Amino acid sequence: MKKVYLIILTLLIAGPGFSQQLPQFTQYMYNTISINPAYAGSRDGLSIVGLHRSQWADLEGAPVTQTLSVHSPLTNDKVGLGLSIINDNAGYENYTYAYGDFSYRLDMSADVTLRLGLKAGMSYYNLEEELFNDPEVLNDPFFRDQINRWTPNFGVGFYLSAQNWYIGGSAPKLINNDNNEFNEYLALEQVHYYLTGGYVFDLSDNVKLRPTTLLKATKGAPLSVDISATTIFNEKFYLGANYRIDDAIGAFLDVQLFDGFRAGYAYEYPISDIRPYTSGSHEILLIYEIRAKNTRYKSPRFF
Repeated sequence: MKKVYLIILTLLIAGPGFSQQLPQFTQYMYNTISINPAYAGSRDGLSIVGLHRSQWADLEGAPVTQTLSVHSPLTNDKVGLGLSIINDNAGYENYTYAYGDFSYRLDMSADVTLRLGLKAGMSYYNLEEELFNDPEVLNDPFFRDQINRWTPNFGVGFYLSAQNWYIGGSAPKLINNDNNEFNEYLALEQVHYYLTGGYVFDLSDNVKLRPTTLLKATKGAPLSVDISATTIFNEKFYLGANYRIDDAIGAFLDVQLFDGFRAGYAYEYPISDIRPYTSGSHEILLIYEIRAKNTRYKSPRFF
């Protein structure tokens, strides 16, 4: 298993970068601020989102990710502020991201707004000490220096939205930091570009359909495309399905348990070459929101 870890680790950091380094989520539509700073303050009140993802269950060393985000508009509701924290573990490798988010709203019309955002913060990258206790690693020049370091970064984004649709674009990390600056091997952070969008269709007075999509582009990696559709019942019960092209299919649900609090669960089944080695991926989602009394939109936000 240690050799498997080393193979995975080498693929992740040995070259100038040909893998996607930021974590992916089934319920990406609820975790938008982690990738797009322009989303800060768009929920018409205080929004707190926590998410736990166990990817590729039963596979030792598979990625495990936790995220926590908090954001809200200020008294001047054109300005939104937020904080997003991500902890991502895969094998012996660990990333922690702590970023502040700022957005400014431009009113394009009575119904349409454009938010421009800036994200700035730090990333902590380290390899677990257990890896360096392996004799095979101690004698390998590639791992002669333990890699533990903080690096600054920043990102930008936009978020164009109305009551029943949105389009967003972002690049949450724009600096290609080298996490292995101590020797000749490169461990570059790659820039990830995101494009998101969604629409809400009224099927009846109590039922809505919400298709959404997320595209992620990274240098040296295939384009990642997520497509999902959610049926919303009485604005309280959300049932959906998703498809990540050539990667996974899944389903998710979340329920409003009481005013301002929702809980959700998602399951993904892989359709890629990793399918024989795992039973799938799991996500647990918790959302707590306090909506402002005077808001731009009378109906709840669906994005």
